[in-house]
Amino acid sequence: MRRLDLAGSTTVITGAASGMGADIARLLAARGAHLALVDHNAEALDALAAEISSATTVTTHVVDLRDDDAVVAASALIADAHPHINALITCAGSSMLGSIDQLTMEEMRWLTDVNLWGTVSITQALLPALRREPAAHITHLASVYALAAPAGRIPYALSKYAVRGFSEALRHELEGTTVSVGAVYPAGVRTGIILHGRYAAAIDPAVAARAASAQAAMYHTEPKDAAARIVRATERREARTMVGREARLIDVLTRLAPVSYWKAMRRPLRDAIDTTTPVS
Repeated sequence: MRRLDLAGSTTVITGAASGMGADIARLLAARGAHLALVDHNAEALDALAAEISSATTVTTHVVDLRDDDAVVAASALIADAHPHINALITCAGSSMLGSIDQLTMEEMRWLTDVNLWGTVSITQALLPALRREPAAHITHLASVYALAAPAGRIPYALSKYAVRGFSEALRHELEGTTVSVGAVYPAGVRTGIILHGRYAAAIDPAVAARAASAQAAMYHTEPKDAAARIVRATERREARTMVGREARLIDVLTRLAPVSYWKAMRRPLRDAIDTTTPVS
């Protein structure tokens, strides 16, 4: 498969204002890629654009990815501003703590709208522009929790397993075209997503903070390192990419023990999934 040259063409990044998305933008700007940055946080998006605009062409697009009409409109503006789009990297997403007894349907739908349907919507809207290029690649950020589904993370695992399924089905649909599709499975990246994510309203905030802190303490991969791996996966047009030692271990574990892998994961995640024990 033809390797993707990102320099001189445009990469669209969702969730670009912070975390891995921002570090991917910085890395690509230094390599001469043009950028269309998408996020709901206008202030952070403008700050990032100001930081990297001297190195390359950058446009910013403030979009709530849950709004399909807004996504379609923003995608049209992006295509008009950037005649050659050969990469889409979807980093936008959030987290949600809580057990099935603590979560409401509204809370679970909110996370699915952000993590799944936002990814599907912008992919569909930008696909015509990607198809016009001699070679293009779509990189969807899934999660290690699209490989293994822990207790206490039903909405997150639900949405990320669905992103995985969407990515694989879309890759098969586009087989034989100029557009390739890959999914990335990060584990333990220090982005702050769990600390700044949402939790079920039924959970005591102090208990939620304790669980989130326990999860964050297990993260070891720096966002810059994860960003470099994601950029490499996009350039190589990889179909399946693990980011972090934990992701590789969990990938092997779920292959060897697809039914009983939770026995090995339960103890390390004990504090991170405890959303009921009161804080003393």
